[in-house]
Amino acid sequence: MRAIAHSTLPLRRQFVTDFFKGISPVKFEGPTSTNPLAYHHYNKDEIVAGKRMEDHIRPAIAYWHTFAWEGGDPFGGRTFDRPWYDKGLEGAKIKAEVAFELFDLLDAPFFCFHDADIAPEGATLAESNRNVRTIGDIFAKKMQSSRTKLLWGTANLFSNRRYMSGAATNPDPDVFAYAAGQVKNVLELTHELGGENYVLWGGREGYETLLNTKIGQEQDQMARFIHLVIEHADKIGFKGQILIEPKPQEPSKHQYDYDVATVYGFLKRYDLDSRVKCNIEVGHAFLAGHSFEHELAVAASLGMLGSVDANRNDLQSGWDTDQFPNSVPETTLAFYQILKNGGLGKGGFNFDAKVRRQSIDPADLLHGHIGGLDVLARSLKAAQAIIDDGTYDKIVDQRYAGWQGELGKSILGKKLSLADLAARVETDGINPQPKSGQQEYLENLINRFV
Repeated sequence: MRAIAHSTLPLRRQFVTDFFKGISPVKFEGPTSTNPLAYHHYNKDEIVAGKRMEDHIRPAIAYWHTFAWEGGDPFGGRTFDRPWYDKGLEGAKIKAEVAFELFDLLDAPFFCFHDADIAPEGATLAESNRNVRTIGDIFAKKMQSSRTKLLWGTANLFSNRRYMSGAATNPDPDVFAYAAGQVKNVLELTHELGGENYVLWGGREGYETLLNTKIGQEQDQMARFIHLVIEHADKIGFKGQILIEPKPQEPSKHQYDYDVATVYGFLKRYDLDSRVKCNIEVGHAFLAGHSFEHELAVAASLGMLGSVDANRNDLQSGWDTDQFPNSVPETTLAFYQILKNGGLGKGGFNFDAKVRRQSIDPADLLHGHIGGLDVLARSLKAAQAIIDDGTYDKIVDQRYAGWQGELGKSILGKKLSLADLAARVETDGINPQPKSGQQEYLENLINRFV
């Protein structure tokens, strides 16, 4: 497969299908527009802190939720009626056409996929991989006349029943080997399509009960698997990031990639921390008992921030509902962490989000992404305004100012022992008094910008 030469000209493609019949390309019309199929805040070329808005956000459309999801939930099956359902490889070809039509309508710079999203599974690994390659060839051809690039690819190592006990962590080495064959194919396709990242999500890399589980054995296996992925990435010349996506549970009772801190500890133990970063999802952070902001801050502090998945969970539901983001205040705090970290680099904001099972019209797919992008645009500008104003950073810096003084530097510089510190307190009569954390004031300050 040749290197992809993307179009840099305005798109005027004649759509092959009529799935989005009657829908015009989505344009930026500004906040006063009443057109529901227009961007009201997302202006890709607007300059924010010396950089195009699109280059800050780097938005991507998730192939699985947008085109492969059928509208089911834990209590009911398919509610959508899509022309590619139940049509095997031919249906997958139709789905690919529709996908690039949506990419063009939304003027999306990136997309992401699992192998199982784009092509049906065959009777053997070889047949499954050939099916994926068939659709990959269609992607390559479409990308020559589209501005949409691949943000990342990944292999689905959790849906098929062979993975009920995990993939890399499976008690059966044959399953490990099969998973390796899947990943090899998708990693190579991701490389050939110019993908900037490869994601490993261990949906069943964990356990349902400790009664039949050897945790140490399974973690050794998972580490070996990741080392194999890195070795093959180097062999084929893949220059993108390798990312792990943390999630605490669901579908497994407990997953080994519980949160960013857990992932970092695992990577550090197995000498992988210099080669692997995190793809952080809003909904997964929530399931781990954290905020998205927390996971981003931890990742940034550890040098582990690679890319993010934009969505939200319904606080009244007990599962990962993957809804489009709609809270500017929450996303502003996330963008603050990203901007202070220097941006996302090769990463981006993948809309790992799906329309509701009652949202059955093709136009609903556009409404979800339009709303999500408008929220990200507003949040980006609000976060940058907070940084430009400087008041918030100044207050936080002042709270820790003592660590820039003689005592603080001596402690962190390892110049004082425990006995030295105790003696200093007694000699100097140190009697520290608590100071306000000013949380309410800081909350009010942030709200001025959102």
